[in-house]
Amino acid sequence: MERSIKNIANGKETLEGEGVIVRRAFPNGALREIDPFLLLDEMGPKDFAPGELGGFPDHPHRGFETVTYLLEGQFEHRDSSGHAGRLAPGDVQWMTAGSGVVHSEMPAKDFAKTGGRLHGFQLWVNLPRRDKMMQPRYQEIPASEIPVAEGGNAKIRVIAGESLGKKAVIDTRIPIMYLHVTLKQGTKFEQKVPADYNAFAYVVDGSGTFGGKKAGRGQVVIFNRDGDSVSVAAETDLSVLLIGGAPLGEPVVRYGPFVMNTAEEIQQAIEDYSQGRMGIIAR
Repeated sequence: MERSIKNIANGKETLEGEGVIVRRAFPNGALREIDPFLLLDEMGPKDFAPGELGGFPDHPHRGFETVTYLLEGQFEHRDSSGHAGRLAPGDVQWMTAGSGVVHSEMPAKDFAKTGGRLHGFQLWVNLPRRDKMMQPRYQEIPASEIPVAEGGNAKIRVIAGESLGKKAVIDTRIPIMYLHVTLKQGTKFEQKVPADYNAFAYVVDGSGTFGGKKAGRGQVVIFNRDGDSVSVAAETDLSVLLIGGAPLGEPVVRYGPFVMNTAEEIQQAIEDYSQGRMGIIAR
C-alpha cells in the first residue's frame, strides 16, 4: 500500500558557522525532528566569489551522527582525534560522534581561494541510548563507490539502505534509508519502505507529486506511516532526497551540538567539552 502525505513544509533560511546561509528543512517553527532524524540542512546552491566562503570552524558533537553529502564544491575536515579528510562532489562523510568529538568543516583552501559553486546537505541522525557514548568513527565514501541503481528514467544514488537491488556500502547503527533520486519529466518512481519507518522527502530541484500532492524546490514532504511504499511522479526533471528510518521512541534532550536522553547527560556533555575531555584539533 502506498503511503499518504502527512504534511508538506517549507525549509527556512538560517545562518550557521562563519556566515554560511543554509536552508533548514527541519527543525524549524513548522516542523520538529522526524524520529530518528534530528536536522536536515541544505548548503547552497550558491556561487561564491574568491575568499567569500566561510565554513564551520571547531565545534563539538555528542550523542548522534552527522551525514555530509556534497554535490558541488570541496570541503576539508579534521577532528580532535587526529582524523582529517577531504570531500569532493558526490562524496559522503558519515561521522558517528558518539561519546564526543571536536571537529571542523571548512572549504578546501584552493576552493576558498578561487571561489566557486557550493551545494550540499547535512543530515543529523540520532543514536539510540545504547550507542550515545560509543567510540567516535568515520565512514568516508567517495562518489565512485556509492552504488547507483537505474530503472526506466530513474537514477538512484544509494547512500544508505537499498533500492532496485542495489545496497549501500555504509554501515548504520539503526535501519536507515537515504536515497538521492533523479527523475526525468513525466516519469514515476516507487520505493519500498518498511512499514515501521518514518519517512520524508526533500525536493532538491524541480517539482513533482508525492502521494498525489505537489511539492517543489526546498520543500519537505512528510509521509504518513500507513503503507509499505512511497511514490514520486516528476512534473519537471526532478531531484529529491528520500530518507527514512526506524524510530527510536526514546526521550530527546538537545542543546546545540549535544543530543542526549536526559538533562543531566547534557550537563555532563557541556562539562566534558569545557574541561577539554573531547580533545582539541591539533594544527
